[in-house]
Amino acid sequence: MSTGREGRLARPRAPLAVLGAIALGGAAGTCARAALGLALPASTSSFPWAILVVNLSGSLLLGLVMVLVLERFSATRLIRPLLATGLCGAYTTFSSFVTEIDLLVRAGRPALAAAYLVASVVGGLAAVVVGTSAGRRLPLGRLPLVRRRPERPDG
Repeated sequence: MSTGREGRLARPRAPLAVLGAIALGGAAGTCARAALGLALPASTSSFPWAILVVNLSGSLLLGLVMVLVLERFSATRLIRPLLATGLCGAYTTFSSFVTEIDLLVRAGRPALAAAYLVASVVGGLAAVVVGTSAGRRLPLGRLPLVRRRPERPDG
C-alpha cells in the first residue's frame, strides 16, 4: 500500500467493473430476500421462518457457488463478486437474524429464540456442506460459455 499526501495509508481501489458486479448481484439478492419476506411474513413473537429460509438457502447457494467458481470452472473475475459478494451477501442477513433473536427474547420467548439460534447456526453450516458437496458432484457435461478448470496432476 502506498501512503497519501498526509501520510495515511491509501486503500487500494476496486475496479469499477468489480463494484458494478457487486452492486448488480446485491440488487438481485435484496429483491429476492424482500420477496421471500413478503411471502412468509412474521410477527415479533412467532418463529422467523422467512429469515431462517433466507439464511439457510443463502448458505447452501454460497457453498455451491464457491465450489463452482473456485474448483470447477475458470470463471471470469466478475463472477465471484457478482454471485458470492453481491447476490449471496445481500440475500443473507446477519442483522435480521440477530434482530429476530432479540425480538423473541423481548416478547418473552427465550426458548424459541434459542431454538432459532441453534437452527440457524447448525442449519447454516449443514447447508454450506451440502452446497459444497453438490457443487463437487454436479454432473456439468459441456456447458456453453464456461471454460473448465484444468485438472490438477495430483488428482
